[in-house]
Order: sequence, then structure tokens, then C-alpha cells
Amino acid sequence: MIFLDANVFIYAYYKPKRKLTEKEKQMKEHAKDTITRINEGEEVLTTVVHLSEVSNILKRALSMEDLYSLLIGLFSMDNVRIVDVTTEDYLGAIELMNELKMDPNDCLAVDVMRREDINEIYTFDRGFDGVAGIIRVP
Repeated sequence: MIFLDANVFIYAYYKPKRKLTEKEKQMKEHAKDTITRINEGEEVLTTVVHLSEVSNILKRALSMEDLYSLLIGLFSMDNVRIVDVTTEDYLGAIELMNELKMDPNDCLAVDVMRREDINEIYTFDRGFDGVAGIIRVP
């Protein structure tokens, strides 16, 4: 199982108003490929917090109907595990901020990955490269 970060959805679905660089185009294609693999059954795990990030950003890029379909579709997929986050979970993530030098939602991903014994994450965030025991994919 691989942890699924919010930015994969953002790269896959967000439609920028400016022309993308070649690197951004490649990242967008990688994100779309990842989404395709998940739609075909690859098992991933994410949190309600990360889905909230997706919703917050994509509400400007997608119609409400499309955003609803995306989110409800994720909740209905057997291969997508969405875990709840408690106040204690988020406090633990905040405590990791100084150690990892990452924002609280990224620290939350690390904390959940450690708890669930997951060592790979689909993300474009290079901050995960410096976290021991975690492999950033792609």
C-alpha cells in the first residue's frame, strides 16, 4: 500500500490559466498516470485531512458536480483507504514540524505512514526526500 498525498490530485485535475513548463507537463502526466492506476485497483491510503486539501484547491478548478463525483468516488473505492484523524493525531503532527521541517499536513502523512507501516508516498513534495524510511514516488 502507498500513501496518497493531496498534490497528486491537484496536479492531475487543476487547470492552470498559464502555459505549463515542460517539467510541469511531465508532473501532470505522472499524476494522471497515478490516478489511472488507482482507478484500476492499486491500493492507496490517505486521510480525511488530505482529501480536505484536495477539495479546498480543486473547488476552484472543477464544477461542484465534478468535485462531488471525485470525492464520493474515492470514498466508494475498495482499494482507497481513507483514515480518520483525531485531535491527538494532528497534535502529534504539529509536534513533528520542528523535527521534519515540514508543514503539519505533511507531518501528519509521515505520522500516519509510520503508524500504518507504509514507506512509499505518491507526492511531488520533495520535502519527503529527507524523511528517513520514506520513499517518494514517482
